[in-house]
Amino acid sequence: MELVFATHNRNKFKEIEAMLPDHISLLSLDDIGCTEDIAETADTIDGNAILKAEYVRHRYGYNCFADDTGLEVDALAGAPGVYSARYAGDQKDDKANVAKLLEQLKDKESRKAHFKTVIALNLKNNENLFTGICEGKIIEERRGEKGFGYDPVFVPNGYDRTFAEMEMKEKAEISHRGKAFKALIDYLSK
Repeated sequence: MELVFATHNRNKFKEIEAMLPDHISLLSLDDIGCTEDIAETADTIDGNAILKAEYVRHRYGYNCFADDTGLEVDALAGAPGVYSARYAGDQKDDKANVAKLLEQLKDKESRKAHFKTVIALNLKNNENLFTGICEGKIIEERRGEKGFGYDPVFVPNGYDRTFAEMEMKEKAEISHRGKAFKALIDYLSK
């Protein structure tokens, strides 16, 4: 089976590709000639995933899935949430986003947070959603060189290391994206 993962993010693509069973061939937006940045104009994580999957299916005709992920921090009333990638501005700068998050949490007691990923699968206009959540906390300074986004400051519950300190395989076992993707794979295997 051939599926398009509606992303230009090579880190995300590699993370998902490593989890795929052999019978699924994964293509990126670059592979199908989609060079545009698909607008994420919904006000929810679910909505953005649906928008991207529908865009690729209708414009390019491929079976497709798209994800959207947000970091939701309790002490910030769920922020950055749907705006996680653009928290510090439209340039989508990971370091600036983390710096803003740490600044916003500077005087907060609770550092409880969770990552939420929603995957929208669009197969011949049959759409399904798969959600994964990983609970954890935001630490006070960056640790680790692996991963991307908020990984250097997020420690999942039950661990003492950040996502950025974990190998990709270990992170995929417990992460929000890994959980949502496992649900997608289970569905595709039926």
